Amino acid sequence: MSNWDGIDEFISVATAGSFTRGARALGVSTTHVSRSIMALEQRVQALLFHRTTRTVRLTDTGRVFFERCERIAKDRDEAIALIGERSEPQGELRVTCSTAMGERFVAPIIRRFAMQHPKLAVSIELSNRVIDLVGEGFDVAVRTGTVNDPRLIATRVASRTLYTCAAPSYLASAGRPASVEALAGHECIAGSASTWHFKVDGQEVIHRPKGRFRCNSGHAVMEACISGLGICQLPDFYILPYLKHGMVELLLEDVQPDDEPIWAVYPQRRHLLPKVRQVVDCLLRELGPAMNPPRREEAIRPGAWAEGSGI
Repeated sequence: MSNWDGIDEFISVATAGSFTRGARALGVSTTHVSRSIMALEQRVQALLFHRTTRTVRLTDTGRVFFERCERIAKDRDEAIALIGERSEPQGELRVTCSTAMGERFVAPIIRRFAMQHPKLAVSIELSNRVIDLVGEGFDVAVRTGTVNDPRLIATRVASRTLYTCAAPSYLASAGRPASVEALAGHECIAGSASTWHFKVDGQEVIHRPKGRFRCNSGHAVMEACISGLGICQLPDFYILPYLKHGMVELLLEDVQPDDEPIWAVYPQRRHLLPKVRQVVDCLLRELGPAMNPPRREEAIRPGAWAEGSGI
């Protein structure tokens, strides 16, 4: 008897929540599945399921065992796929990204990628939380900033420009800051980033925004800025449509920071999998053109941005 005997049956029943549905998913009889799981329980000397005439649910031991077995089975299937079908993405692809960038740019790209590869199942988690890719079993993350985790590989797939701006109504009442230091005397609208970045005489300068309004939604920060509540710093895709219509004005352009890199980040042990290699290549081809709008001079020219462009 192999130590693997009964594992596939156990995973199938735990996933389906039923011996009948689990057997159907495997293409075997319910009797076979029931006997395999009973033998597995005897081998591990633990009850894995609570069984009644109507329900089947995992025990606490079964839940822990399922999480480990599911991951092992996925690694096994991916290893077979790596050797057997090197060029075709298949299995489950788990991707994570920040909410705003994911909704607007990343999710549509991943959706098109999934449509091109029918053997691939995709799960996207949009969250501003920095997810532990290795610990939580994710394949790829799209992130900004610095990647320092030695377990991860980072490929630069795009970049974005950070602009600092305010509404004309705010500037009329509070004046225009002439330097980064002058921001300390202004109302600053803080978003999910705790620091704002500038480049003065070739050196990076950081400002920590302080004000009466803070929100982790870029859309809400932009609306507060337009209403005249204060100054904000956000990526280009939030600001440029409003800049075109004169609803905001750019500030501190002479000390604007370098474009911020956007990375596709993935665990080292997964970088050879076709699904990971090819989705990173897809992001490299498509994310930059999707995120980089016309330059500011073009954006403020009438007609450069379509009316009603999403922000």
